[in-house]
Amino acid sequence: MARGDQLGRQWRIIQCLLTSRRGKTASNLADELACHPRTIYRDLEALQLAGFPLFTDRIEGKNHWSLLENVKHQIPLPLSLTELMALYFSRDMLKILKDTVFYDALETLFQKIKATLPPEYIDYLGRIQESLQVGFKPYKEYGRFQDIIDRVNQAVVQRRMVEIIYYTMSRKRETHRLVAPYKVWFFDGTFYLIGFCQLREDVRLFAIDRIRSLDLTDDTFEMPDAFDGDQFMQSSFGVFRGRSVEVKIWFDASVAGYIEEKVWHASQNLYSQADGSVILTMQVAGIEEVRFWIMSWGAKARVLEPQELRAAVQSEAAAMLENYK
Repeated sequence: MARGDQLGRQWRIIQCLLTSRRGKTASNLADELACHPRTIYRDLEALQLAGFPLFTDRIEGKNHWSLLENVKHQIPLPLSLTELMALYFSRDMLKILKDTVFYDALETLFQKIKATLPPEYIDYLGRIQESLQVGFKPYKEYGRFQDIIDRVNQAVVQRRMVEIIYYTMSRKRETHRLVAPYKVWFFDGTFYLIGFCQLREDVRLFAIDRIRSLDLTDDTFEMPDAFDGDQFMQSSFGVFRGRSVEVKIWFDASVAGYIEEKVWHASQNLYSQADGSVILTMQVAGIEEVRFWIMSWGAKARVLEPQELRAAVQSEAAAMLENYK
């Protein structure tokens, strides 16, 4: 049996016992974890040897296992022990935020959690972390932009207008903007500022690492009651925005399972075909990002609608082919 499977099962046993008022029998735990009661007894013995305060209580002729009858009342924070352990356990998943004000605050929180948890729990969490490898996609090193991020966050909280010099990647030039910063948005490894741009007279999205300079002004603003950050970005397939368009994409049977197992967009609908293929429909804002996503599936994907998206993919594919002649 894999070490990670054993630790994962023991972690689930701990959670089951912590959330149970009367405790659990070995049979109860075996049913919940879909394993043999003998396996549960071995795990309970291993947890006792690791120092966890497990105890049994005879109820209606059966032994009920419980955990931390005394320790659970000693936590000074308004969180359950399970919630504290889950927060501490998630620290590796948040390393993508390293060198930002957000990660520094989280690291302080983790240190407080570590001081609160019983020693045997810290040791056990360490063993679990050794069995879990967290993978990261390419991401940006935000240590260079820590000062900008700090001031952006300050401006959002204090509702202060900011003057920025912003580099637009598509136009390859810098422009001076006066912006009312509404929200900081983190998506796909990048920090963005959502705010009302007076130059464009519209709510725009700014990649924080492309803000060349930022100054807080003394002018304040009121957040529009009608503005909803989630709704603002909901129609986008990624971060680019444009006119709303319905796309229909066919995927070969060999990749249909991958398409069906995820939610790619809030508006998506999936239609399984008799040959095992699947058709995905979505209502997205603009076609730029969805075009690159479709091409990442190679010949396993084909645009059915709209025609402008079909033409854009064909043009890009033809240009790629030219590069290899």
